[in-house]
Parts: sequence; structure tokens; C-alpha cells
Amino acid sequence: MRGKRTIEIDAEVFAYLQRHGEPLVDTPNDVLRRLLLGDTESSAGEARQPGALMFILEAGLVAPGDRLRHHQPRLKRTHESVITPDGWVELPDGRVFAQPSPALKAQTGVDINGWGQYIHLASGRRLQDLREEAAGRRQS
Repeated sequence: MRGKRTIEIDAEVFAYLQRHGEPLVDTPNDVLRRLLLGDTESSAGEARQPGALMFILEAGLVAPGDRLRHHQPRLKRTHESVITPDGWVELPDGRVFAQPSPALKAQTGVDINGWGQYIHLASGRRLQDLREEAAGRRQS
């Protein structure tokens, strides 16, 4: 078991941790571990929880290593990422996100619907369409 220490942080640092965390998933400690140590494991040392794309992986609609792309035609920018084996979205700089929207926000700098805007390159389909198909298969 890892030893625990208490530190005090001010409101500005706490706000920073909140901006860089996955809502309802990360604790401030998780964010600090990721930012300072490059840790992709939880604070308890267990493997991270499956990401939002996991059920699409399990449905066989995407595969680990598949690329996602979002193109901004007016800005002439293209952003790519990769689906990890545990259903997370990994950016070229190594940052990983449990959900596609925060991943795309990290790339574009603006809030954007990653489900609707990321294209799965292997199929040419939007993540949203793949999500809906996977959900339909679950209900059958």
C-alpha cells in the first residue's frame, strides 16, 4: 500500500486539476499522477477502468490501434488519435482520455462533440454511428 500524505492547494491549482481531469472519473490525485508522473494507473495501483469506446471494441466495430480523425477545413487542420486496447482515446503526444469529446477538446482547444466529429478511418464512419450500432446490437 502506498503511503498517503496531505497537501494543501489553493483554489487556482484546484481549478487547474479540475480542468485537466475527466469529470466523474478522476480524483485530483489521479490528475496529479498523470501530469507529474505520466501514470496511467489509478491511485490504488490498479489498471484504469475501460474507456467509453470499449463496448464498440467488444462489438467488433473497431479494433485497438484504429485511427480516429477530425478535420477542421476552415483552419486547415487535421487531428488524429488512436483507440487503445482498453477503449480510451490516445493522442499523438501520449495523453489518453476515457471519452472522445475531452480528447478532441485537447486537440482543438474548444468544446466539441468527439462522438459526432471523430471519423473512424478504417470504416469511414462517425464514432456516434458506431456507438449507435453497438448499442443496437446490445439490445438484440
